Amino acid sequence: MSRSLSVISITLLSFGIYFFLANTYFSELRSWMNERVQNVGLSHIIVYFIVSVPIVLGASVINEFKRCKTTLGLNRSILKGMLFPLICSLPMFIGFSVCFSYNRDLTLDEVLISGVAAAFFEEFIFRGFLFGQLFRYTKLGFIPSILLGAFLFAAMHLYQSNDLLTLIGIFSTTFMGAVLFSWLYVEWNYNLWIAIFLHFFMNLAWMVFAVSDNAFGGVYANVFRILTIALAIILTLLYKRKKQIPLNITRENIWMKHRH
Repeated sequence: MSRSLSVISITLLSFGIYFFLANTYFSELRSWMNERVQNVGLSHIIVYFIVSVPIVLGASVINEFKRCKTTLGLNRSILKGMLFPLICSLPMFIGFSVCFSYNRDLTLDEVLISGVAAAFFEEFIFRGFLFGQLFRYTKLGFIPSILLGAFLFAAMHLYQSNDLLTLIGIFSTTFMGAVLFSWLYVEWNYNLWIAIFLHFFMNLAWMVFAVSDNAFGGVYANVFRILTIALAIILTLLYKRKKQIPLNITRENIWMKHRH
């Protein structure tokens, strides 16, 4: 079996096991854990760690366990991974503070679940593992590597919709978000913290202010979200140009890598 086929098989099998565990036992495990720690948000994070074990094992098989952090993109600078997303998310925080009221119903559990856990584990699983292993260690190009993860990532958010238009809006928004996070992950030299913190700050801005009860949002919400996305893309391109660093995503690897 070729290296590419082996990595694809291990990645899909590991993700499949994780997906089964998460969708079958997550709620039950979280309730059991909450009875012991008496904190829903913390229980949510602990259970995420448990059901993510197949992801870590899969990454350890693809590359040695001692290289697992590198394989998943967690070995890069956390400081850079935090500061760049913070700057990029300023349009959302500033714009939302002007256009929307403060969300007085926000709880710590919401921040832990929809902020910390969503940002870390969704990027860890979907970008670092599902997309990352396929793009970094197989002959698949950027688009084929991203399609399954982006589709599933978007599909996970469809529970927020209650009509067809909202459903289409949520799917499109989260699908493109998955593409953006994957692109940033690659262009920042596989620094997963970039994607994690941008995801976190964007989610946090959405929660701190009474923006919308779903991922689609309204006109003003999307104007400032688009500004944040545009800023992330433009600053990335300017940074790479200034440092004379070539782009990692090119026409040569957009579909397939002919050399690997």
